[in-house]
Amino acid sequence: MNKDKVHPRDALFDAADAPVPELPVCDHYAGVEVRMRKSLEMQGELGPVFDITLDGEDGSPVGGEVEHAHLIAELVNAPQNRFGRVGARVQTVDHPAFERMVDVVVGQAGERVAYLMVPKPRGLADLTRAVGVIDEAIARHGVSRQIPVHALVETHGALRDVQALAAHPRIESLSFGLMDFVSDHRGAIPQSGMSVKGQFEHPLVMRAKLEIAAACHGWGKVPSHCVVTEFKHLSALQEAATKACRQLGYTRMWSIHPDQIRPIVDAFSPTTAEVDQAAEILLAAQAADWGPIRHRHHGQDTLHDRASYRYFWHVLERAHRTSVAGAGQLPGEVRLAFFPAH
Repeated sequence: MNKDKVHPRDALFDAADAPVPELPVCDHYAGVEVRMRKSLEMQGELGPVFDITLDGEDGSPVGGEVEHAHLIAELVNAPQNRFGRVGARVQTVDHPAFERMVDVVVGQAGERVAYLMVPKPRGLADLTRAVGVIDEAIARHGVSRQIPVHALVETHGALRDVQALAAHPRIESLSFGLMDFVSDHRGAIPQSGMSVKGQFEHPLVMRAKLEIAAACHGWGKVPSHCVVTEFKHLSALQEAATKACRQLGYTRMWSIHPDQIRPIVDAFSPTTAEVDQAAEILLAAQAADWGPIRHRHHGQDTLHDRASYRYFWHVLERAHRTSVAGAGQLPGEVRLAFFPAH
C-alpha cells in the first residue's frame, strides 16, 4: 500500500466506531468424532472461510458430556486446527455437566478455542451466569485471553432480552435456534415453520429473526442465521442463505452437513459486479483523499461520500473473508491497496 494513501479503516471510521468481529460467514456444527475430524480436514482444504463448532450439547452422549468435552479440547489443540477457528458448544447453564465441561475446555484448550457457544439461555440472567462460570475458569487456569462467547436465542426469555444479550460486552455473536424456538410455542407454530420455506413465511419466526439481526447490528455483534435441516436440498439451502444475507441482514449462517458449507459461503459472498463497483469507488475515493466523488455506474452519474464509502468498504471486507475458498476473489489492485498483508 502507498504510504501516502490513507487506508479505509483509518479514513472512514473513528474511535467511537467499535469494529464488528470479523467472523467467517459459515459456522459448521459437528458432534460425532468422525465428523469432527472430517470437518478439520475440510477446513484445512478450503481455508478459514468457515468456523467449526464442536458440539458438546447435541453431540455428546447422555452421561458422557465431560468425556466429550475432553475430546473437544483434544481436537481444538490438534495440529489440524491450522487457523484457530474451532469453537465449542457446551451444555445449557442449568445442566449438571455445564461447569465441568467449561472447566475441561477452558483448562485444556483455553488458549486456542475460538469461542464458547452457550445454548438456550432463558434471558440475560442465564447468560450472565454462564459468562461468570467461563471467566472464573479462565482465571483459575491462568488463561491469558478472554474467550469470546456466543449464545443461541431459542427461548421466549432470550428473545425478550435480545437487546441486552447483544449489548453484553462478552458476546461476540448471537445465533437463532429455529427448532427449539418453534417447539417452545407448544404447537402454535405449525411444523412447516421449521422448514426451509416456512421459516421465511411464518410471522412469529420472521419477527424473531429480524429482532436478533437488528439487536446484533445495533450493538456491533454478528447475527448468525439458523439451520436448514433439508441438507440434501442444496438449491433450497442456497435460496435460504441468500434471503438470510440479502433480506434479513445476517452475516453468518449455520451448516449441519459438509455439503452445506460451500453454498452458504457462495450465498454470503458479494457478486463480482458488487466487488468491482466497490473497488472502483473506493480506489477513486482514496485518490481523492476521501472527499466526495462522482462515479458513473450503468450509464448514470452518482455522487458518493463517506457514508457510501463505508458501505462499499464492508462489501470488500466480506469479499476478502470469503475469497480464500475461491468465492468473490478480489482484484489484485484492490488486494494490494487494501489487504497487503494477506
